[in-house]
Amino acid sequence: MLIPVIAVFDVGKTNKKLFLFDEQYHIVYEKSARFLETKDEDGDSCENLDSLRLSVFDSLNEVLKINKYDIKAINFSTYGASFVYLDEEGKPLTPLYNYLKPYPKELEELFYKIHGSPQKIAQETASPASGSLNSGMQLYRIKHQKPDIFKQIKYVLHLPQYMSNLITGKYFTDMTSIGCHTQLWDFNKKDYHQWVYDEQLVEKLPKIFPADDVIEASFMGKTYKTGVGLHDSSAALIPYLVNFKEPFVLLSTGTWCISLNPFNESPLTSQELENDCLAYIAYHGKPVKASRLFAGFELEQQSKRIAAHFKVDALIFRTMPFDAQLAAQLKERFKNEDQASAILPKQSKFGGRDLSSFANEKEAYHQLVADIIDLQSQSTALIIKGSTIRKIFVDGGFSKNTIYMNLLARAFPQIEVYAASMAQATALGAAVAIHQHWNTKALPNDIIELKYYSVNQPVLG
Repeated sequence: MLIPVIAVFDVGKTNKKLFLFDEQYHIVYEKSARFLETKDEDGDSCENLDSLRLSVFDSLNEVLKINKYDIKAINFSTYGASFVYLDEEGKPLTPLYNYLKPYPKELEELFYKIHGSPQKIAQETASPASGSLNSGMQLYRIKHQKPDIFKQIKYVLHLPQYMSNLITGKYFTDMTSIGCHTQLWDFNKKDYHQWVYDEQLVEKLPKIFPADDVIEASFMGKTYKTGVGLHDSSAALIPYLVNFKEPFVLLSTGTWCISLNPFNESPLTSQELENDCLAYIAYHGKPVKASRLFAGFELEQQSKRIAAHFKVDALIFRTMPFDAQLAAQLKERFKNEDQASAILPKQSKFGGRDLSSFANEKEAYHQLVADIIDLQSQSTALIIKGSTIRKIFVDGGFSKNTIYMNLLARAFPQIEVYAASMAQATALGAAVAIHQHWNTKALPNDIIELKYYSVNQPVLG
């Protein structure tokens, strides 16, 4: 008997992966690839779209030859803020521009002069002004700086929908992509923003297709139920949404630490936007209030500084146990420092601390994490305000840091704090999104492993 599976293409900036999940959502096959970046016409680095397209067909052909699996469905999850511009025949007209590509200052100024201030647009679209990271601004640039190409564009697809299009041949838009810091969607009107109509961009954006529905598509003589693809941040949230019904916040950690609250639908305030809050739209169409902190990057840089000062290997910090007594002493020592401000700083106080004031690397590292938690607790509190949250789930790199987890539990004594782990959350979310269309079994309740961190841990020991 062949094993029924779903194939999920998970495209990150660095690694491009193909997973096969069985009906219990165990990974039964995995393939990873990395492509050399290419350059766009301005010499800026960008994704190699040809390599990406070919890898989809090559990888599918490869797994179809394995006489062990019965592929029932296909879905996709990729990074966001990336558009593919297609002509009448469905062929790309431009490189896949990098969302970090510098945005022309004069064009940005023209946009906000015509369509409203950065603050007004940000408030209405739940998208802090971020240049090319707002994918709507990428399309605006094409229209005004490359009008000949703009005239040839038949469809504009975000990257997940382009991946799906390669299999289905259909053209659709998805809310998890269109509703994520694009500046395209008016969260109050629940429609494209007026500027998108004024600039006549709507005609280039295909019909919106539900993220939990499928398209029947044929490939190599067989029909597959194919999803329209999802933005990766929204995909990673799905396993939590289907497993937990009580209000929760997901703190997704890595280089960026992003707090996601699917239970807070209040409009973003100007103060929240100034503090790097934004809103996503989840796969079921509801807004998810979010806040961002560049904490993982700071932890890495400051850990190196501590290691160099005390002449130790920075690797020791990865497994350093939590010392509750030391944490209490440090909290007492620094208790008179300035408290929370209206606008959160981009980095914690630790960068300005004199390392010679610490007795050893253990003391310094505990204070580094405490300083980061001070900012993190303020950032997460921004999106908790106005909702009744019972649990915080932490996934990613920081979930394995016991010092971070214990101090976070102390920062939110009224909320249960858990370290959460699962294999390949983004790809798993894309598989779960279309569960009802391919999986004959009930959703398992054990795909997320949880470890509870209690604020009542004794101070000694």
